[in-house]
Amino acid sequence: MSSLNLDDFTDLIERPDGGVRRDAEERRARQILPPGALGRLDELGEWLSAAQSAVPVKPVERPRVVLFAGDHGVSELGVSTRPAGGAADLVRSVLAGESPVAVLARRLDVPVRVVDMALDCDPSELPAEVAGHRVRRGSGRIDIEDALTAEEAEQAVRAGMAVADEEADSGTDLVVLGDISVGGTTPAATLIAALCGTDASVVTGRGGEAIDDLAWMRKCAAVRDALRRARPVLGDQLELLAAVGGADLAAMTGFLLQCAVRRTPVILDGVVASAAALVAQRIAFRSPDWWLAGHDSGEPAQAKALDRMALEPLLSHGVKIGEGAGALLALPLVQSAAALAAELPERESATPDAESSEPGAEPSEAAAE
Repeated sequence: MSSLNLDDFTDLIERPDGGVRRDAEERRARQILPPGALGRLDELGEWLSAAQSAVPVKPVERPRVVLFAGDHGVSELGVSTRPAGGAADLVRSVLAGESPVAVLARRLDVPVRVVDMALDCDPSELPAEVAGHRVRRGSGRIDIEDALTAEEAEQAVRAGMAVADEEADSGTDLVVLGDISVGGTTPAATLIAALCGTDASVVTGRGGEAIDDLAWMRKCAAVRDALRRARPVLGDQLELLAAVGGADLAAMTGFLLQCAVRRTPVILDGVVASAAALVAQRIAFRSPDWWLAGHDSGEPAQAKALDRMALEPLLSHGVKIGEGAGALLALPLVQSAAALAAELPERESATPDAESSEPGAEPSEAAAE
């Protein structure tokens, strides 16, 4: 019997401050540019103001990329162009500063944190700060077996919560959330299909490095078989994550929930982050108010999840590589929105004529004209 009651998050998570958002909207109406002239940047600035409970909005000065890493047993079926168990090589590339997200993060001066949850390698091969939260070595093949035991699922959710607390306590003021995985889009598609009541073919995409038609058919069959295993446990999100998720997905779910508790805004990356977010929304319906969808990755399951959560991607630029890169590109947009909301001057208000302020005074000639 689990000691973790996910229902507690419903009471722990509050919406961003609505009163502060109204104040931010009123301040925006007084600025020199008319409301709406900045398009979605107005909305972003007001959302961030409410999340911070601050008017004017404060600059985003300590963002961080957080990537949860894991291998998925279903990759043995050839549902990815990458070799099964190959996520550790992707992690090494990030740590060496050679991956797209590492290059972008260096350019934007944003630190990157990698959290190993279920990589299929010896933990001694990785830095201790990366492997410190690992739950297991690889996740089970979800088409025929559970990804995790119940105890492992709880451990992974708690690990994600702990990482969220560590980030909040260290002063991180916004998180870009992504994953590093091989086979991760298959459990992500399964979770989204299960929670949206959708068939496998509707949510099965071709991954970051596009698979061919035969691999897509294998992937679609794997999602279909995993869905059969998911439907009986739809009422219990912890059981669902254990059955057809994975340690990285479970950790991301706990991370998103605890970020909402700690009032830490998050930019979601691709389909894996969106799947975790959809599970978190099922647990605590107010939690999506703390998230932004960074970009449209082109995965059909991501589009389905974002539509269910009423989140509109900030960017649509065809980036499919995952690892937080697409969402990180949206960070300057959010920072720009904050700067404009805080720094644009307000219009000068009309100063009433001294004479007209007296009771019964006649209007001046200038006013009459």
